This record gives sequence, C-alpha cells and structure tokens, in this order.
Amino acid sequence: MSVLEVTNLLKTYRGTTAVNGISFSLGKGEIVGLLGPNGAGKTTTIHMLLGITLHNGGSIRYFGQDFVTHREESLQRMNAASAFNTLQGRLTVRENLLVFAELYLLKNPKKKIDELLARFEMTEFAHTLYWSLSSGQRTRVNLIKSLLNDPEILLMDEPTASLDPDIADKTLSLVEELKRERELSILYTSHNMAEITRICDRVIFLDRGNIVAHDTPQNLTKRISTTTLRLTVADGGGGLRRYLEERKQSYTSVGDSVVEILTEESRIPEVLFGASHIGATITDIEIKKPTLEDVFLQIARTSV
Repeated sequence: MSVLEVTNLLKTYRGTTAVNGISFSLGKGEIVGLLGPNGAGKTTTIHMLLGITLHNGGSIRYFGQDFVTHREESLQRMNAASAFNTLQGRLTVRENLLVFAELYLLKNPKKKIDELLARFEMTEFAHTLYWSLSSGQRTRVNLIKSLLNDPEILLMDEPTASLDPDIADKTLSLVEELKRERELSILYTSHNMAEITRICDRVIFLDRGNIVAHDTPQNLTKRISTTTLRLTVADGGGGLRRYLEERKQSYTSVGDSVVEILTEESRIPEVLFGASHIGATITDIEIKKPTLEDVFLQIARTSV
C-alpha cells in the first residue's frame, strides 16, 4: 500500500527545470532514500512534498488523496525533519516544542515532549534558549519536533548533519525502531552513503532533476561489476607483481608490501590460486566490494 504517490512532478524556475517530471511512491513502513549531487533537485522535491514550494505540473497524493485539495488533512498525518531548519531563537527548547504541540492539537503535550527530550538526551536543555544551542543540539530539537504528532510519513532532509557519531547512530536506531513498531514511512535524503545503505529499502538517484537510478541498495551496487582485492605479502611482493604483469592484470602498489587488484569478483579464486602457486607469501586478504558511495560517484561523474 502506497502512502505517497508522486506522478510526473515538475518544477521550473524562470525557464530552468529543477525537477523534471519525476514519479515514485512510498509504501507503508518503507524507507526510501533520495540521493543526488548538489543541485540535483532533492530539496526542491522535499519542499514540494511539504507544500512549501508549489509544483508546476504533475501530482502529489498522500493516503490516496490529492495534496492540493487535502493539504491540511495530509499535513496533520506527516512531519519533516531537517538539519537546516531553525526554530524561534528567543524561545526555550520546551517553549518551541509546546508551540508545535499546540499546532498539532496534542492532548498531553508536556508528557510527549518530556518523553522525546529524554529519548534524544536533551532533557537538561529544556529551558535553554534555542539560539544558545550547538548545531548538533538544534538538530536534535528539530528531530523531536518532527515526532510530536506521531506522524505516519516523515520527510527527513539530511537529519543527522552536525550530529556527533554517537547521537547520529542513536538517531538511526530510533528510525529503525519506529519503522518496526509503527510502520512509519520515511523519505530520507543524506550524503552519508553508510546511513542510506543501513536503513533504506530502496534508493532513488536524482541528477539534474531526473531520476537516473531506482532500486534497492544491494541491486544498485551490482551495477559495478569489479571488486578490489587487497593483498598483503611478506616477501615484498615482487613475484606477485611479475605474475600479475605476465597475465596483463592491472594492479596498484600501496607501499612495498600491499598490492590492490581490480578484478571481477568471479576471478578472485583464480588470482589467489595463481599467487599461491608461484609461492607468494600472503599474510592478509581483504575483499572490498562496491558500495553505494561508489555507485553515487559513478553516476555523478558520468553525468558531467
């Protein structure tokens, strides 16, 4: 079941196309990553999905209803989090959250706020002015704000930017927990490929306003057929290098004792057997398979 349907979504600015008729869906309990280089149209897409920016063509449907004609109803059932949004600087953290809690008509706002402050380790900052917070603390307050109304859909734009690794990890764990417990649907943008690989069921690559790839993280990494085989040798690796050169196998020397070989994954046993056959003393083997970051770089570079 799709909770969000985007069809032929178009946005132009003075003759320049920012988003070029893209279509995708978001299922109940699904996390979809929206990736792309700067200027690809990610934030513009998020802003159209929130109604901050009006689209020039196409349609947005939440829970089967058109967003234009059911805007208020849709916004009550969704929320958004971004590391780049700011709240009222002269209000305390609690005052800011109470304002949003009233907007969402929460029945017991203080209890809900206290629970979320504790979950994000922000209780001690409840009475601190928002403008006095660090960037990471502000990000956490924005995340708390996004969960006040128990949304069914969450749009997250670079939510872990400015967070230290420990809080970022806890945030991702919370996202995974919410998905399991409440079947929360999330559209997630990030430049952190490890985050996307960890939590996303599907990934959409945007480039210059167009969808250029759309699949699971695992299937996308299969687009790159080569694997890096990194061998550490005890004898300086001279014999291994000669063996590779005789077979016209490209490699890179990393210092005196490490050789990196770019090859098809299916050929790794052949390379290892050949190295053993010539008597190369291999002390360590590391196989580096393609990652989502490799796919991202490939797409970004081929589109230039």
